[in-house]
Formats: sequence, structure tokens, C-alpha cells
Amino acid sequence: MSIRHLRNISISQFESFLELVHCKFIKSEKGHCKYTRADLNRPIIFQNHIDPIPEFIIKNNLRLFPYNKDDFFDILEGIKTVEKVTEKTYKLVLRKNK
Repeated sequence: MSIRHLRNISISQFESFLELVHCKFIKSEKGHCKYTRADLNRPIIFQNHIDPIPEFIIKNNLRLFPYNKDDFFDILEGIKTVEKVTEKTYKLVLRKNK
């Protein structure tokens, strides 16, 4: 059982995670931030005026990625990185740092 919780994730931490997993900022409009990535079915959207972000918002947005909660924290802490496999195709791989 993990002792890490998604309930106190700040907006800056979540935005850092999105940048680390190669998401692109689209726009900030009417109190919401919008990010996207080529292999995702829909954009990542969250409110930019509620800090910390509610846990259900983070859980719902994490469902779009092939990462679980532990991967989320490992990416933020620098234990794992998301890297492109090739330049021609948009395939990303999660690798553990040495």
C-alpha cells in the first residue's frame, strides 16, 4: 500500500508533471487550463484557480495516461522519465533512471 496521496497536489506540481510527460499547453480560458498530447484521446483540463487540485480531478486526468499513481510520483521526483522511442512515430516509453 502506498503512503503517497493525490489530495494535496498543487497546480504547479501538476503542471510540472504534464511538462515531464511531454504534454503541450494549449490555452487558459475562463478559469481552466488545457493541455494536450498527440496520443491522448482528449485534452487534460483542470481549474487554475483552485489550489490544491481536488483529488478526483487528478485521478480522472491520470486515466488518460498509461501511468498509475506511483508512476505519477516517480516522474515528479525524477525516479522515472518519459522518453521518445523514435522521432518518426509519437511513441513514449517510461524508463527508470539509474
